[in-house]
Amino acid sequence: MHGDKLEKKLNKKLNRHYGTAVRARIEEDVIRVSGTLSRWEDIVAACSVCVQKGTRMHVVNDIVLDGVTMPQMRGPSRSDEELEGRRPDVLIIGGGISGASIARELAKWKLDILLVEKEADLAVQASGRNDGEVHPGVDLNKGTLKQHYVLAGNKMYDRICRELHVPFDRCGQYVGFTRWWMYPAVLAYVLHRKYICKVTDTMILSRKELQRKEKELNPDICFAMYNPSAGCVCPYGLAIAYGENAVENGAQVSLNTAVLGMETKEGRIESVQTNRGRIYPAIVINAAGTFAEDIAAMAGDRFYSIHPRKGTNSILDKKAGHIVKGIASVKTLTQNPAHTKGGGILHTVHGNLLVGPDAEETYEKENFATRQESIDAVFAKQKMTTGKLEERDIITYFTGVRPATYEEDFIIEKGRRTKNLIHCAGIQSPGLTTAPAVALDIERMALEELREIMEVEQNDTFNPFRRGIPVLKDMPEEERDRMIRKNPDYGIIVCRCEEISKGEILDALKSPLTVPTVDGIKKRLRPGMGRCQGGFCMPLVMDIISEYMQLRPEEVTKAGDGSAITYGRTKGTGQRRRYDEEAI
Repeated sequence: MHGDKLEKKLNKKLNRHYGTAVRARIEEDVIRVSGTLSRWEDIVAACSVCVQKGTRMHVVNDIVLDGVTMPQMRGPSRSDEELEGRRPDVLIIGGGISGASIARELAKWKLDILLVEKEADLAVQASGRNDGEVHPGVDLNKGTLKQHYVLAGNKMYDRICRELHVPFDRCGQYVGFTRWWMYPAVLAYVLHRKYICKVTDTMILSRKELQRKEKELNPDICFAMYNPSAGCVCPYGLAIAYGENAVENGAQVSLNTAVLGMETKEGRIESVQTNRGRIYPAIVINAAGTFAEDIAAMAGDRFYSIHPRKGTNSILDKKAGHIVKGIASVKTLTQNPAHTKGGGILHTVHGNLLVGPDAEETYEKENFATRQESIDAVFAKQKMTTGKLEERDIITYFTGVRPATYEEDFIIEKGRRTKNLIHCAGIQSPGLTTAPAVALDIERMALEELREIMEVEQNDTFNPFRRGIPVLKDMPEEERDRMIRKNPDYGIIVCRCEEISKGEILDALKSPLTVPTVDGIKKRLRPGMGRCQGGFCMPLVMDIISEYMQLRPEEVTKAGDGSAITYGRTKGTGQRRRYDEEAI
């Protein structure tokens, strides 16, 4: 549709709902929506009305939320000049699953790669706050980037997790239906997904077949849609493994490093200002999650917007793990698939059950507070899947914020107005599943850009295999005994709930990307993630960190003190240098 006609059509729609308070204006490939509204939900709805699916046009939100001062990005508390003057070939902004996987794939080439992450560890935000499902793609429409990448990414998981030494379970996904009259419509849907959308493992199970696989599900379920290719992985564990493998192969990771601004000239990024100095990269990859739009704006290439969406999950004690063996949910006609994958019950790779998530629009990109109403709503919904769920089995809960675009699809492309920029944005669910495949395409785009200005050679020493920390509790008794005889620290149990030894904690402190905090060790090994939630083991973990890192006990922190630490080519900064060199 011609720009003038489309603009007129959109404004007619907006006027019907919001009067003259909101207007749409088309600028080249952007639908810019501006005005003032008093409710965030109305802003999201107004921008969503303007979406033109199947085009390259994206919606940019310039509507002001009346009476609200938007929260500023939470940043590191410390600054230094460690990165001043650095001239990497590739600067990756964001240390979630996207940034870490891209760094690892680019490490296959002789490149100077620098990944900066504003948090004290990798996968602190959306990549560490999701359910860990590896989606089959059955609920995604053909023609979307999500659907394209989920099919490719799902198939890569066995190899990727084997190379990175990360546990992965293809446990299968079940979507149950409690009304027989829905069967013809579901059958048509299954056939469409199987033959048109190429989700070839989609099938229907009878009640009897479902009960053989999942005995504790709601007996009122008449039949279920089943995808055996669905699986689960530890999301933050995979991101950390990607990051470690990238560092092992020559990449550099700088934590507590926030991007504060950019200098552009003639459509190119000249420099990037951080709290650790000014960097002069050849190309920049924007994998900044909920802040991807902000990075795009700094670079003069803001052609999309992010509207954050909260989702809450509950973790149940392992004693409830028998209730569901795979991934299960019940489909009702009242669910809104545009806002969430629907939530469900997932048996994690660690043996717990995860229940959730829900979906709540928010303007706060870093508000991870959990509301009781969210937990109650998720449980009420999932008790339709199985009546065996009990709130008293909850041992913890968490909330994540997903970086959705108004088109509800990914942005995987080179900059439109800025030449040396690549966007990996809008990576909400199923972003964990798609990460391995997306990283390959970003690698290809980066090489295309770099080869215009330099020669790029393969890294002949690239090793795709990462040696993970040994998990003694999963070993056969003979092998475990042999490990303990070799290193008695493996026989000293620190975390009773998760059966984690002192030897394993010391291994984590010696890893290529060690984070010597309570949370850093927790994410790598799980001490404190059991029934007691660290009530017994946390002081012991702190003592081990203190002794190994030569710190006073009061210097050991839960999540970091804001000091920037760099891993890889430059080993550590300031007073931490001696610790990082030993760890690496």
